[in-house]
Amino acid sequence: MITLHDVYEQGNDTVRAAVLAFGARHLTILDDGPDWKQAEKHFTSVVETIMGSSAPPPPGSTEGPVRRAENAAIGFLLAANSQPNYRCPICVKQRRPPP
Repeated sequence: MITLHDVYEQGNDTVRAAVLAFGARHLTILDDGPDWKQAEKHFTSVVETIMGSSAPPPPGSTEGPVRRAENAAIGFLLAANSQPNYRCPICVKQRRPPP
């Protein structure tokens, strides 16, 4: 599975900006910069969530479910980056009080 670091390294300037913005949503306790370990875990969780909810591939498709989920997660980063003050969906889910 692709890592957030790999997405940054392989991406263009727009993708890199989206990765940095996602990292900025995961500040360390001391607020001295992004908590990249947590951001990486949450990106992996986004990919896994998408993979678990994705439809089966169309007949004849050579793209596997993991690759499609990775592409969708990168698309999420790009879409979320265009929204001011968006929050990481994994952070939101973890902080939600029990029903």
